[in-house]
Amino acid sequence: MTDNTSLNQLPLKDLHARAGARFAPFAGWDMPVSYPPGVLKEHLHCRAHAGLFDISHMRLFEVSGADAAKLIGTLCPLEAAEQALGASKYTFLLNEQAGVIDDLIVTRLAADRFVIVANAARAVIDERWIRDHATGLDVSMEALDRVFLALQGPDAAAIMEDAAIDVSGLSFMSGFEPRPGWFVTRSGYTGEDGFEIALPLDRAGAFAESLARDERVEWIGLAARDSLRLEAGLCLYGNDLDEETDPISAGLIWAIPKGLRNGGPFIGSQRIAEIIANGPAQKRVGLRAEGRQPVRAGAELTDSDGNPAGRVTSGGFGPSVEHPVAMGYVPAALAKPDTQLFADVRGKPVGMRVVKLPFIVKRSQKG
Repeated sequence: MTDNTSLNQLPLKDLHARAGARFAPFAGWDMPVSYPPGVLKEHLHCRAHAGLFDISHMRLFEVSGADAAKLIGTLCPLEAAEQALGASKYTFLLNEQAGVIDDLIVTRLAADRFVIVANAARAVIDERWIRDHATGLDVSMEALDRVFLALQGPDAAAIMEDAAIDVSGLSFMSGFEPRPGWFVTRSGYTGEDGFEIALPLDRAGAFAESLARDERVEWIGLAARDSLRLEAGLCLYGNDLDEETDPISAGLIWAIPKGLRNGGPFIGSQRIAEIIANGPAQKRVGLRAEGRQPVRAGAELTDSDGNPAGRVTSGGFGPSVEHPVAMGYVPAALAKPDTQLFADVRGKPVGMRVVKLPFIVKRSQKG
């Protein structure tokens, strides 16, 4: 049994407790997993209206100074010096072998100032990695102490406007600072239109409660967050990405600018170029189980002849599509849609078909 006193606590934990949240450990944090409506209803409400998530376990870092763009361009396969003001980019910290140390969102707020959003379980590692590589550069790095919320769903933009935050000019994957100490991006982890909002603690409780009072909004826990992102074909670090997995195998080449695919100043560039030239040995694919049995992460895959054929890295039931959904890595030769595979579920084979990702139509907006 986990001692919750050893876990990091969300600044708004009391608010979640009053909302009836059920808590469980995640990445060193005591996190809301679900609320009284239940995971299925939370998931579907987010798809139909708007879901409110507390993602304060994720870490925000501000990197500033004359060499800020140079540092980020060294650490990530990202043309940071050319990045437009206000633009948010999905990118990675890579090791020399192009393994993913973490996947990030990097937003340029000024010529010499960037905000990085990092995963909770990797934040300490990320911060050390970034600081180590900043040695000798004109750069400062600050871990921002903010409450971090996500508002996701087709009603999200209207709700933000009703909350007196003008997002009418904010396009998908861009960000701005609507008030001192606030930071908002039009992005998210659900496949829906939505926003991620970082704000000071002394403003966060009242703001979160005002959003939650809106009849279009429901609190959403980690369980539904996982099913939402899985339907959208989005990676979870530690499951679908790790330091042994490169972005090309993960199907994320789109996040690497074309001008950097044959080499560049970033760590891991030579290995990235090699993988692109030779083709990855394995590929991340969507997997649909035959029947109603969900196939979870860790299940081993075999081909029609019983030969090893990869593994499932994320899996569960997709409430929006009403069938089991999964992702995994298979040999490149087996990554073709409709390939027949089998997953080992408690010693029994479950038929699976390779399918294209995502499982839903993403509804991110242009603004």
